[in-house]
Amino acid sequence: MFLKFFRKKSERNPASEEPRLVNGVDREMYYCPSCGEEYRPGIVACCVSCHVPLISGSEKLSQLTLEQGEFALRSMEILPEDELANIRKGTLSDMKHLRNVLARERIPALIAGDEAGCGRGCGGPEMFLRIKEKDVDAALAILAKDFIKSTALDSHDLSNAQAVFDQQAAETVCPACGCRFSPTVGACPECGLSFE
Repeated sequence: MFLKFFRKKSERNPASEEPRLVNGVDREMYYCPSCGEEYRPGIVACCVSCHVPLISGSEKLSQLTLEQGEFALRSMEILPEDELANIRKGTLSDMKHLRNVLARERIPALIAGDEAGCGRGCGGPEMFLRIKEKDVDAALAILAKDFIKSTALDSHDLSNAQAVFDQQAAETVCPACGCRFSPTVGACPECGLSFE
């Protein structure tokens, strides 16, 4: 009996079973495709923060595999025959930061000065961030994620952002915090936002 137990256990083929946890993604959990938050099965159908439908762990793994494939195919070189597109304009320090953000995702970028600027080649105060035309969509998505992360917009409740302060209403909603109060007060009692 004792040997039968070990024989049955060793007869199972662990290679045929898929591991539950791969690259930090649990196949049995659910994930938000926007912010990446993890949810247990059956709790909610949509992300609490982003209000988008959740995807399964298997779907998330498929997305990661696709993204890793695209990442590996990206070339870090810009060749003379490559068509370039300007995607941002700003100060040199801002363009250097954005170039570094793109470099982490294997998207090469050049910083160029405005040709209409100073004739001595100093580039003037405004610089352009240039990338390959074929990388534009991926680069814009990466820069949008970086903007949301660096401004902490992903951790704010923006559900009241479209609220309008109406002095004629009996009750109004603060667009900053969502507090309801009388418009005769002139300032939100919760966050102090002034409407005068």
